[in-house]
Amino acid sequence: LIPKPAAKKTMVATFDAMDQAAQTVSDIIAAQIIPCTLEFLDRTTIHCVEDFAKVGLPLDCEALLLMETDGHPAAVAEEAAKMEDLAKANGAKEVRVAKDDAEATQLATARRSAFSALARLAPTIILEDATVPRSELAHMIRFVAEVAKKHELKIGTFGHMGDGNLHPTFLTDERNEAEIHRVHEAFKEIFDEAIRLGGTITGEHGIGLAKKEFLPKFAGAAQMRVMRELRKALDPKGILNPGKMFD
Repeated sequence: LIPKPAAKKTMVATFDAMDQAAQTVSDIIAAQIIPCTLEFLDRTTIHCVEDFAKVGLPLDCEALLLMETDGHPAAVAEEAAKMEDLAKANGAKEVRVAKDDAEATQLATARRSAFSALARLAPTIILEDATVPRSELAHMIRFVAEVAKKHELKIGTFGHMGDGNLHPTFLTDERNEAEIHRVHEAFKEIFDEAIRLGGTITGEHGIGLAKKEFLPKFAGAAQMRVMRELRKALDPKGILNPGKMFD
């Protein structure tokens, strides 16, 4: 077991542009700071979460970063000050420090409520986890917004910025065939861009049936061949989940 950290500081930084929040993340990592929490919410998600959880999130911003650092009190104070400075250097409107554990817990609840909050807005919610190098976060967030506008879709984006893991969440209706087709096309573009940037089509959810068609482009011919050969060696009769991953 790991002992409880001697100190922890929780902060919320708000920004007028998603790029500013993403650049702050890149700068924090470049400064060799490893926060225990570094989470991102876009405007759509912020408003949904506040309406759902009533945690006092600011609504006059385009993006929000939830930042936490823990450890020795002196190290926590130094890292928190550096993160605040970096956020302000990137144009943060405000950096708010939780005044006590209760407020810190309340702010953490905001991020955990993101999916549930978004799920209230549409009959069908499709959540993905395209992940890119942290240096490409600003570009990827901008790209997702452009894709949403291009295909006339509503996307709420939140994610674990410390490891480059974004969750573009499509608010749609599976009964609307035309819209679902646009969602599928949007996903193709988002996954293609993640791959082009040196990222992956899944940071934590896995491939599954939903992303099966994107696996060959991500893995490449050589890896696909090795996986097929391994499958054949372990399951020569093809009786284990036939057609699930390889046709």
